Amino acid sequence: MIYYMCKYTPLELLAGFGAECARLEPSVDSFEMAESLGHANLCGYGKGFLEAAMEQGIEELVLVNCCDVVRRIYDILKHHKKYRFLHLMDLPHRSGKAQELLLKKELEHLAARYQAHSGRQFKREAAWKAVRSLAEQSGGNRDRPHLSLQGAHGGPHLYGEVKRHFPFPVTDDTCSGFRKLNWEGGPPATDGEFLERYSRALLRQFPCMRMQEAGDRSLSDRNVNGVIYHTMKFCDYYSFEYAAKKDRKELPLLKIETDGTRQSGGQLGTRLDAFAERLFPGASGGGRKRPRAGYTAGIDSGSASTDVAILGPDRELVSWAVVPTGAGAAAGAGRALSEALEKAGLEEKDLDRIISTGYGRDTIGKSDAAVTEITCHARGAHYLNPAARTVIDIGGQDSKVIRIDETGAVQNFVMNDKCAAGTGRFLEMMARTMELSMDEMDALGQKWKEEVTISSMCTVFAESEVVSLIARNTAPADIIHGLNLAVAARTAALVRRAGGGESCIMTGGVARNKGIVRALEEKLETAIWVSEYAQLCGAIGAALIAKDENINKGEQI
Repeated sequence: MIYYMCKYTPLELLAGFGAECARLEPSVDSFEMAESLGHANLCGYGKGFLEAAMEQGIEELVLVNCCDVVRRIYDILKHHKKYRFLHLMDLPHRSGKAQELLLKKELEHLAARYQAHSGRQFKREAAWKAVRSLAEQSGGNRDRPHLSLQGAHGGPHLYGEVKRHFPFPVTDDTCSGFRKLNWEGGPPATDGEFLERYSRALLRQFPCMRMQEAGDRSLSDRNVNGVIYHTMKFCDYYSFEYAAKKDRKELPLLKIETDGTRQSGGQLGTRLDAFAERLFPGASGGGRKRPRAGYTAGIDSGSASTDVAILGPDRELVSWAVVPTGAGAAAGAGRALSEALEKAGLEEKDLDRIISTGYGRDTIGKSDAAVTEITCHARGAHYLNPAARTVIDIGGQDSKVIRIDETGAVQNFVMNDKCAAGTGRFLEMMARTMELSMDEMDALGQKWKEEVTISSMCTVFAESEVVSLIARNTAPADIIHGLNLAVAARTAALVRRAGGGESCIMTGGVARNKGIVRALEEKLETAIWVSEYAQLCGAIGAALIAKDENINKGEQI
């Protein structure tokens, strides 16, 4: 079995030798081996591929230097691991007569090496059969409405995750997923003719971003209902294309970035679910019973707190509760719901429908359906302030900015990466370092006198900076103000990425922190509206969606 990575790999040529080929698409838990052998700033795909190639029992591998990282991977593998067959093919980065001739010589070199290695003779008929059968390898059907996964290497893991979250066909149009040869004419008469025409077909594929023809990467969007655009950490090429696509706003577009590991599952799922809710409103389904008194509940199960909101027949906020989530999301949801029901003088059987949201939405076992916090915060923000267009939510373990329209529907959203920097958890750790409660930290931070810069947003490094400032007798109020400015700067960058900045509303528990709100207002140069129910925004939105779904089912409330 010959393993490969790139769609420009000459699979049909290798089939002419009777070789079987399989694409190695890494999905690893860590880069432990890769980072000990290569530079830490290799892109996530490069490190993941290196990790997989080193740890798996691969004996034959053909690489194509479609980007600079592949050369480094080849050098490392050649030095540290013995293969029965390891080959690096040089790829011209444009199509044309001269480039086709260069690629033909590369193919002849590969063929000679593999013939010597395997002892097999090249059979043109087998290669031609492979051209006809392997000409296009991409998931999905482009002849009917579908969702297009585009951008950098995604692999079966990402493609499978996207398919799992969407009730809709998905095509894999990433750089390694969309392989289509543009073969001209019928079967070749000689081996030389095969290599000549085959070189042309390989180079004239839909270009990857490393090719000079990358300016013409417009897929026909006749049947495309939305685009998920994937970029890889530490790789800028596809980020450039995404920047151009998002400005054109031709189709609903979601950007996701992964680092080549399986560690981003929670946030990836939230992004995909939120995009699905945007494309297919009301798709959460579920149902429990016909309404009785018109009460619905929303449960927002977050990493730090679980919030419950109960709405009455006229969508009024009847009762609410905020409790620490604790060690178990289900237990926290049970406590919060019981407390809210008790305050309202209701029992659980009085609720027509319960919708859950937040990171624990699928595990609390109390709800009829689950909706992402993106959609719920948008609906809740519109309920609290119909004039709001930019929703800023700094949660316990992530931060998000959501752009909404005049109905509260999501137009666009961005989230921070899988890092605690700038989140509620970050602030909690800084408060613990300074031996303060969150309320004490907020109050003290408003008494600052001198500017202090916290240069690192990494939670671990920022904690070290705070410890050093304390050791230098820096006033605690000034340190807190420096932390507020750091959080505000990071959040303002998210606002700009989302295309927001006007008619801002801040939701979530951190909205109670006046120092951060004020620092963020200065960064954005605009006022930020904060409701007394800011922390309940997600739960309120979930309860509103519960009512809407009852209405959509034709039931009276």
